Amino acid sequence: MKAVICSALSDDIGTVRLTEVEIGDPGPGEVQVGLKACAVNFPDLLMIQGKYQFKPPLPFAPGSEGAGDVIAVGTGVTDLKKGDRVVISMRYGGFAEAINVPAGAVQFIPGEMSYAKAASYQTAYLTAYVALVRRGNLKKGETLLVHGATGGVGMAAVDIGKWLGANVIATGGRDDKLAVVKARGADYVVNYTRADGSLGGFRDEVKLLTDGRGADVIYDPVGGDVFDESMRCVNWGGRILTIGFTSGRWPQAPVNLILIKQIAVIGVRAGEFGRRDPEKGRENRATLHAMAAAGEIDPHVCSGFPLDEAVDAMRMLENREVVGKVVVTMNGYELP
Repeated sequence: MKAVICSALSDDIGTVRLTEVEIGDPGPGEVQVGLKACAVNFPDLLMIQGKYQFKPPLPFAPGSEGAGDVIAVGTGVTDLKKGDRVVISMRYGGFAEAINVPAGAVQFIPGEMSYAKAASYQTAYLTAYVALVRRGNLKKGETLLVHGATGGVGMAAVDIGKWLGANVIATGGRDDKLAVVKARGADYVVNYTRADGSLGGFRDEVKLLTDGRGADVIYDPVGGDVFDESMRCVNWGGRILTIGFTSGRWPQAPVNLILIKQIAVIGVRAGEFGRRDPEKGRENRATLHAMAAAGEIDPHVCSGFPLDEAVDAMRMLENREVVGKVVVTMNGYELP
């Protein structure tokens, strides 16, 4: 089969190569999935660069969530069969035509969801759900400020926030991308790009939109200047949820403001949450699966690239051109 393989860590994600590799039969308790689509996420880029907290053994294929059809089952697997439409979660290996995974990592695709959307909902919406429900305790009627709202994890947070009954202010760096977020249900959108091109120009507008109180919960996958500015427009007793640092800078939290405002700065690692508490992890995934089947989750997939153009898909994410999600497609699958 063909797979996009990283053989050596490099800051240049273009060093990965489309390669012919062998794939054996699925082992006991495993299934082999012929992939149709795999979402592109920032950790894929960071793993290639050696900058992610989890470092897969070389060589490896990036790609942590995908969707396709079961093409073979290993011994001991009784609840899956050849031809089942499934969505899978893994730490890596998804930029490939097929993959062997434990049966426990496989779920049926919710309802009639397309392969592209099925490949795109798990990581983003799990991150948003764990952040807002499990860690942030977002309540109906509170104001939620979502940074990076035009990306996958940000757009998911907007959706989950509205599902929970919050008033949602969404920030992003381009008006055309923010228009998509507004059309999907955000109450307000704010372009946080300053005149000099830096990020962070949103404090005054958030204060204005909240009658001077500030946001009750702030969802921040950006970090850097955006986090610094967030510290100055969070409500008394509010919660800042640290999701990641796509800005490239780890901010330093001013403890004096944490003390004066009695706020909480909370770290969120959705996957680790489930590994530490498997029962709640299963509850999280079951809830999201039910929401997706009911049509309450509808990820926005802006573009798809065939497997031999996977680098272009990653470049699109690297260059911040993605609205929602971008996917890599395999085995002749095209976006509907």
